[in-house]
Amino acid sequence: MDRTWFPRTVAALAVLLAIASATGVASAQDTNDKLDRALRNGKRSGKSQRVIVKAKAGYEAWARQLLAQQGKNIDAELPSIGALAVELSPAELELCKSGLLDGCSEDSYVTPSGAAAKPAPVRDRKKTPTSRLVPVPSYSAPALNTLLGTLGLTPPPNFGLGVTVAVIDSGIHPSAAFAGRIVAFYDFTTGGVRAKQPFDDYGHGTHVAGLIGGMQTLADLEYEGVAPGVSFVGLKVLDKNGGGRTSDVIRAIEFAIANKKKFGIDIINLSLGHPIFEPAATDPLVQAVEKASKAGIIVVASAGNHGVNDQGEIGFAGITSPGNAPSALTVGAADHKATVTRDDDRIAVYSSNGPTWFDGLVKPDFVAPGHFLASEASPNSSLFKTYPTLRKKGKSGKEFLQLSGTSMSAAVVSGVVAVLKQQSTQALTPNLAKAVLQFTAIPVKDDSGADYSPLRQGTGEINALGAVNVVSALRHTSSFTEPRLSLATVRKTTIGNQSYAWAGNIVWGENIVWGDNIVWGENIVWGDNLLKPLDNSNRAFNDDNIVWGNLSDDNIVWGNNDDNIVWGNNDDNIVWGNATNVLVIGKGGK
Repeated sequence: MDRTWFPRTVAALAVLLAIASATGVASAQDTNDKLDRALRNGKRSGKSQRVIVKAKAGYEAWARQLLAQQGKNIDAELPSIGALAVELSPAELELCKSGLLDGCSEDSYVTPSGAAAKPAPVRDRKKTPTSRLVPVPSYSAPALNTLLGTLGLTPPPNFGLGVTVAVIDSGIHPSAAFAGRIVAFYDFTTGGVRAKQPFDDYGHGTHVAGLIGGMQTLADLEYEGVAPGVSFVGLKVLDKNGGGRTSDVIRAIEFAIANKKKFGIDIINLSLGHPIFEPAATDPLVQAVEKASKAGIIVVASAGNHGVNDQGEIGFAGITSPGNAPSALTVGAADHKATVTRDDDRIAVYSSNGPTWFDGLVKPDFVAPGHFLASEASPNSSLFKTYPTLRKKGKSGKEFLQLSGTSMSAAVVSGVVAVLKQQSTQALTPNLAKAVLQFTAIPVKDDSGADYSPLRQGTGEINALGAVNVVSALRHTSSFTEPRLSLATVRKTTIGNQSYAWAGNIVWGENIVWGDNIVWGENIVWGDNLLKPLDNSNRAFNDDNIVWGNLSDDNIVWGNNDDNIVWGNNDDNIVWGNATNVLVIGKGGK
């Protein structure tokens, strides 16, 4: 399909939460209105659930007292979002109807978005984990570093120098690849916040950190990370089985915000997530990400690995939280086929597609290589021990680990953002980083030669070289008449001796902005409507492909045609239409 495609919003989601008094009696429906979908479903089991209780602004102390009166022990305090983590029985969920509270969300089980297999269950969590078994292709790791090559980079050892990335994951193994660059390490998995010597008993975080900025010897340069000069802050939230809690991730994000200046934290990498159970505006993990973005930290999040079901059908609305955070740089996975050129690149089938549940936002923002990437390994970790077939021996004899998933793609983007941060001529804000990467992305084509839709690739596969050229050309100016960036030159990048055109547009929420209309500065300004290109061409406004309204079901929409999806307003009924390859949601009975 034509990459000028763009969807429009037909109906905006409106959620009205009934506010009951702290001592008043509410109906079951009133209580349910203040619970997210996971808690509502969990009530039927009759078992206690881990809950994030969200106080109204200014009523945090009262909320704490309300819980104390019920004899509840607070497992974690989450001050950045005015919330408390506790365990509540189905009967105690009635507390959530209190007028002191904005409602309650499940303290959801989080898993990595890239692994060799599903992690083992953690504690009492029984819902399907967000990590999925990712197929491994038959080709082996290339002799040259095609990851860096396809990004257009040949980075010197100091690429990323002066930039610090907080890796919120399973930890970082202190190998020689990170020597002297892990500036702090804290463990959030055992209660409280404990400073420790770096370690990684699962192995996922080490792999992610290696892709971001592992520095290898000359013999193993094919496994070099994107920004081998970066520093790391390791924040462990996943245990040895790859499982963790949302509240621990939020505490780690809060720690990064509070210690931004102390450790120089510029970027947070979140290669993990959980299913979306409520709108972004009330999702605790999303709100923590938004706080980090407002603090000036660029947050990179994986899109999730729910792009295809067991029958091989392509699925939509599989983005996981916090990939639905508006400010996050949400990354899907591309398979670069171990080649430098882009012609054979495809979207990895498992990569989660948009739109986001409830809000209907276009995600991912872009895709990056993430399929079968070899990176740094933690020798004593669960992943390394359990999957010996995924090990790859370098020329030096050192063993690396090969993993696939949007976790890996997010790590690649974090490395690229570190390079942009170092090379930028002005402050690289979260909005500016996202805008530059979207604008310079190279659209990916499917086997038929047509562009994948924005719901699968955002604006395309990231183009680090093009993005570096843009941030290097940005000028400081306070004038709206004088452009901050001259885009008179041809908007193309040569990769592997082939020239590729940039996407040249930005997809943000419900709007598309073409390059001639972008305000390049500390903030990217969007309108409420599609902005027509200055050349009056008909590049945009092809709005008859996908229309969505209210999304409030917990099912991913599976189908084989990503060009035509119609989202209706009745979330209780799903009908699969065969006529004209249109998937119709909410237009009939089950």
